[in-house]
Amino acid sequence: MLALVGLTFGVAFGSALVPFISIEMWVVGVGARWPGVSCFVVGLVVAVAQVLGKLLYFYAARGDIKLPKFLHRKEKAKPSRLQRWFGPGTRAHRWGEWIHVKCRAHPNWMAGTHAVSSLVGVPPFMATSVLAGLAGMSTAMFIVTGMVGRFARFSFLAASPAMVMAWF
Repeated sequence: MLALVGLTFGVAFGSALVPFISIEMWVVGVGARWPGVSCFVVGLVVAVAQVLGKLLYFYAARGDIKLPKFLHRKEKAKPSRLQRWFGPGTRAHRWGEWIHVKCRAHPNWMAGTHAVSSLVGVPPFMATSVLAGLAGMSTAMFIVTGMVGRFARFSFLAASPAMVMAWF
């Protein structure tokens, strides 16, 4: 049981950092393969690991963590197609700045968005974690909203195989 909890924590933490790992599939698999494991334990372990992983994105967006050199943007002589579409002075860039200003002015709005995202997954939890850092949301608010939503989401997912089997 302890090995399963540790492995689940590792997969959940990895999925928080790398978006190609599906923690949802892992949790449903754990619920189907080991029905004796409490769905609340699985939900709690995954919630803690996910929020710890997303804290790295949150702190990087706030500027509290220095990113490695290879992640910094390099200036090019000729602007790329992406820079022509989203670079300074473009409509998309002005729209992004407008959102940034609104988020900074109303950080509590971001708390609601982050809470919904942590529960439902729309908008993506990774994106709202970065936006929460950019908006200046407090770390305590980030952790509480993320933990509550992730716990509810993954506890339900872990219990879903047993609920489906009870219908048949």
